Amino acid sequence: MNREISPFLEKVTLLGGGELTPETVSRLLTHAPNLVVCDGAAEQALDMGHRPDLVVGDLDSLKTSTRARLDPATILHVAEQDTTDFDKALRVIEAPMVLGAGFMGKRLDHELACYNALVRLPEKRCILVGEHDICFHCPPALTLDLVAGERVSLFPMREVAVGMTGLQWSFDRIVLAPDGRVGTSNKALGKVTVRPETHGLLVILPAGSLEAAIDGLSRAG
Repeated sequence: MNREISPFLEKVTLLGGGELTPETVSRLLTHAPNLVVCDGAAEQALDMGHRPDLVVGDLDSLKTSTRARLDPATILHVAEQDTTDFDKALRVIEAPMVLGAGFMGKRLDHELACYNALVRLPEKRCILVGEHDICFHCPPALTLDLVAGERVSLFPMREVAVGMTGLQWSFDRIVLAPDGRVGTSNKALGKVTVRPETHGLLVILPAGSLEAAIDGLSRAG
């Protein structure tokens, strides 16, 4: 890393090199006006008419022609090859929350690596947004104001005990594990609370619940 970045005071929209639509990017920017892109996603952002505040990555997929369109002061080269560009960006960004698009729905290996990063960096409040779903790491206490009947999935990336209320199948305490019981395809009755006893639990909701997820994570403290 060749320099330090000042913290963002507002939420950040983070774009990756996967599937991106102008509608999704515009939607995220209404909630998170600071734009950070991973490496080659800079070209897509510029072509959509959005100039990045910061470009982060190992820069192996940043075209020379795209780089010429950027302010050199906005380019942050992170040279190590042990992590994905999403992981690099998430570690660099200091912001109240990150909304990420272009990380779901294309390459499965890259998508799984992003979920791994969410779990390894639980202090980062980040919601990944795809065409159909959103996914984020669950804080120690989460309350979501959801529409009755909304799909709610809880997927453990490690063994974790969880308490949950406001769901069709609620539990005072249940142990979930990636090689054991998981909590997919539950349904909200309205207000939902989730209390994992340790980190490692992912929450998956329909993409239409993005605003509820932003509000819930913001109130989680």
